[in-house]
Amino acid sequence: MNYGFVKVCAATPEIKVADVTFNTKNIIRAIKDSAANGSQLTVFPELCVCGYTCGDLFNQAALIRACDAALSEIREATKGLKTLVFIGAPVEAEGRLYNCAVAVNNGKILAVTPKTYLPNYGEFYEKRHFSSLNFGERLSVDVGGQLGVTLSATTIFKAENCPYFTVSAEICEDLWVPKSPSIEHAQAGANVIVNLSCSSEIAGKSDYRRSLVKMQSSKLVCGYVYCDAGEGESTTDTVFAGHNVISENGKIIAESNLFETGLTYGEIDVELIANERRKLSGGYYGEDGYYEYSEILFETSDNFAKLSRKFSQTPFVPSENLIERSELILKIQQKGLEKRLRHTGVKTAVIGVSGGLDSSLALLVTVRAFKALNKDLKDIIAVTMPCFGTTKKTKNNSLKLIQALGATAKTIPLSESVKRHFKDIGHDPNVRNATYENAQARMRTLVLMDIANETDGLVIGTGDLSELALGWATYNGDHMSMYGVNSSVPKTLVKLLVAYEAEKLGGACEKILKDILNTEISPELLPPDENGGIAQKTEDIVGPYILHDFFLYYAVRYGFAPDKIRFLAKNAFDGVYDLKTIEKWLKNFYTRFFSQQFKRSCVPDGVKVGSVSLSPRGDWKMPSDAVVKVWLDNLK
Repeated sequence: MNYGFVKVCAATPEIKVADVTFNTKNIIRAIKDSAANGSQLTVFPELCVCGYTCGDLFNQAALIRACDAALSEIREATKGLKTLVFIGAPVEAEGRLYNCAVAVNNGKILAVTPKTYLPNYGEFYEKRHFSSLNFGERLSVDVGGQLGVTLSATTIFKAENCPYFTVSAEICEDLWVPKSPSIEHAQAGANVIVNLSCSSEIAGKSDYRRSLVKMQSSKLVCGYVYCDAGEGESTTDTVFAGHNVISENGKIIAESNLFETGLTYGEIDVELIANERRKLSGGYYGEDGYYEYSEILFETSDNFAKLSRKFSQTPFVPSENLIERSELILKIQQKGLEKRLRHTGVKTAVIGVSGGLDSSLALLVTVRAFKALNKDLKDIIAVTMPCFGTTKKTKNNSLKLIQALGATAKTIPLSESVKRHFKDIGHDPNVRNATYENAQARMRTLVLMDIANETDGLVIGTGDLSELALGWATYNGDHMSMYGVNSSVPKTLVKLLVAYEAEKLGGACEKILKDILNTEISPELLPPDENGGIAQKTEDIVGPYILHDFFLYYAVRYGFAPDKIRFLAKNAFDGVYDLKTIEKWLKNFYTRFFSQQFKRSCVPDGVKVGSVSLSPRGDWKMPSDAVVKVWLDNLK
């Protein structure tokens, strides 16, 4: 298995209503094509062996016998194929006919799942031909040339050699009702739900269907494979479009075009699903419920040739609706700060503005909050504190931005203060070590705190989530503030938000912010280079933030092991970073992430804007003395 990914297929073959021989040949061909392409799970539409729209032909013994013979032929055809297959077929048991999903694997019928809810409205009249089995009830049925097969809705199919690959089935209408069988399936431990469907097409229905599948996979924290019947079912007054949808935990990962038959492939991360469920300590999943489920093992290959899914290089950055999402995130930051300003009753907000991205975003958010509270923007005291490493460009951009936004600019040079401090503690200023750098950062924080005291103000923190993860902050220096507006905003998202606000503000602000966006990221604690440019470049020291944000997202959001994160990074950054570079910075990420937890254990309050936060009061509780060995060993 590829780090928890299983390849699935929703197969909509060409069929002819009541032509069982034609349909069987096409089903077998599709099974073999799917298996040849590495699919470990293949799902077919509802009643596809004969066609859903047979009407009163379901009362004909000849059709039912032909379907049973077809299941025997399909079963034989799967010998040697290690893919779990679900076939839609009518199955007779104890004098009643059931609309079923027949599970076949490597020449054997494993079990039969009947449809629980039978629609009897509009163009659907299933109760005329089919019976519904009480949920949890079990029958023994002879089907497809095999004796004593279990017929029950409460069955979970479990892969022998693929951890977390557990599957249950429901059929069409079962998804559309208030209490879907898939709810019970998921709670009983099924990580993947398959749905064999024959859903007629009308204007707008595909949007609703897609939303339904997406929401069900999100609500149940599962993979969902919805396989719909195609045009071959179209007859009399109804048309069918073959709308296949594959979803994983609320994300659509594959979808077919309407009115096209064929195979729709997708890869579902069952390890992600298992990890997400593990976090839900309320006991929703895997505990004994009201219904007793039987567990049936199936054989499948533990690997497929290549992962076709592509992963975004910037998982924290919204993939769609960028304008709306950027505005929402800024609004969340703004509202958090608004509440703190109202509650404390302070007069001013004090911010250290460096000419970099983080302080620019913090200033922009503070301006928003002041405007919303009808507070005078002049009471935003934006302080530039040039010292040994400050360049002319960053200092000028700081002052220009403060002026353009209407805040109060205050420039306090720190070089002499820091030199006096060096003399007090006996530090040689020619030794440019941690003391040389951190003394500057702490002096800046001292200045900001005292200005806040002097002006009845609140110090606004500028540090971001990426810096918290890496510990790239001076303890009790820029690490400290009175409220951190960027504390759960990673660097890659900071860039998006600043760019969005720049375009929204326009004019001088846009020009300045774009220049800031094009400035090297640096704490500017070491003297400029010979050309007056930034000498201390953060990403040369700790690594590219785009990589670290990627690592952070999958390590904290989903709890993936380092080797899986390396695998995903190789997929996402193919052609950008080679494996050696990815490994180098991934090891650095874990080393810093563990060693710097003590800084995160005492961070100031800060607003949460997304699914990842490192606040010790909220999402992330980690001992400061945890050892990183297990994680580094995993990469060897």
